[in-house]
Amino acid sequence: MNSLNSNDSNGQLAQGFKPRHVTMLSIAGIIGAGLFVGSGHAIAAAGPAVLLAYLFSGLLVVLVMRMLGEMAVANPDTGSFSTYADQAIGRWAGFTIGWLYWWFWVLVIPIEALAAGHILNQWFPQIDAWLFALLSIFLLVVTNLFSVSKYGEFEFWFAMAKVIAIIGFIGVGFAVLMGWVPEREASGLGQLMQDHGGFAPNGLSAVVGAFITIMFSFIGTEAVTIAAAESSNPAQNIARATRSVMWRIGVFYLLSIFVVISVVPWDDPLLASVGSYQRALELMNIPHAKLLVDGVVLIAVASCMNSSIYIASRMLFSLGKRGDAPALMKKTSAASVPRAAVIASTILGAGVTLLSYFMPAGLFQFLLASSGAIALLVYLVIAVSQLRMRKTLRQRKVTLNFQMWLFPWLTWLVIAFICAALTVMLVTPEHRFEVSSTLVLALMISLIGLLTARHPEPTQKPVAAVSQS
Repeated sequence: MNSLNSNDSNGQLAQGFKPRHVTMLSIAGIIGAGLFVGSGHAIAAAGPAVLLAYLFSGLLVVLVMRMLGEMAVANPDTGSFSTYADQAIGRWAGFTIGWLYWWFWVLVIPIEALAAGHILNQWFPQIDAWLFALLSIFLLVVTNLFSVSKYGEFEFWFAMAKVIAIIGFIGVGFAVLMGWVPEREASGLGQLMQDHGGFAPNGLSAVVGAFITIMFSFIGTEAVTIAAAESSNPAQNIARATRSVMWRIGVFYLLSIFVVISVVPWDDPLLASVGSYQRALELMNIPHAKLLVDGVVLIAVASCMNSSIYIASRMLFSLGKRGDAPALMKKTSAASVPRAAVIASTILGAGVTLLSYFMPAGLFQFLLASSGAIALLVYLVIAVSQLRMRKTLRQRKVTLNFQMWLFPWLTWLVIAFICAALTVMLVTPEHRFEVSSTLVLALMISLIGLLTARHPEPTQKPVAAVSQS
């Protein structure tokens, strides 16, 4: 089995995550600033029909996680889907998707740092936002440099705060909608639809556009398979996390967004600018709404930055282990932390943060566009890898107790759906640049992988059957 326990003498990762760390990471890993702030843009674009976009996005993530779970339960690896693509499709595929995924999370570092700097600058205007942004990066990289248990502990409490905030928002929202809170009231979804153009005021094409925006918020769900590989019982933790995806998306996204669209008209001019949750609290006359949401968003961006550094470093470490990144990236410290990978990822993320402040805005926007469709490419690679790996397992008569539902029909449906979504993005003017930029970047990385190959493609190793329990 190609697990973390079989790493070579150049470096070995520790099994430092406690069960509660993995559990909380799996629960709150998908709650980022995109939910608290970015959802306002999706609602403003699609109206109440944004629920359809969240529903289809959620279903896609559930199916992809089931496929990834099938492979990860049998073969836990910190490279996750990059390793499985290497084994099932070819070295070029693992190389390409691994570097694309690393690039995505490196770019998330400045995105979240900019958000943190903006909030802190509002509180302390005498200090420039870019200084706060850099300070937040360097404070959080410390949690990643010493031991994985330190990162796990920080992220556990970040995640706990996010969960409490979302549940509190849903609870207050439903109480107001039901009329249980004196002097606070909301119109309700039915009344808002009647007064503001119905369920899909901008048509179904707007729902497709919102789907693309929402997919950016969902990426990160798959990262639990990376983190669980550094726990004492990775197979069991991955299976548990994979099975819980459905209710996590249902509670944290669908329920909370339902509350928002039941309180805030989709055409509210402040919806996109101040954020959906803040605007909902303001309309429900909740005092100090901006301060409350800013505090939660600050926790969310700190959590996301913390995770971005962790995920990027582990993917870079895995690429180094497979000979697809400089050998230095596979070395670990005495605490079994890939410090070179952590530092390299953080330095580049901090550099892009400074770039966003002191270089032309167009350059930063171009960098962001290059990661626009990476989520869909990652999901496509997971689906194709599972399709091919299952065929190999059948030939070897390996029995898997944790399996994708209705194989191969649902797997093919996911592949067709993702290909259709990418095609729609290519023909849609507002998304054409980002998907074409991502595809060009993917082609360039694939070419580099083919030209710099230093060893033959690894052969598919037998995968042991692992019970769900």
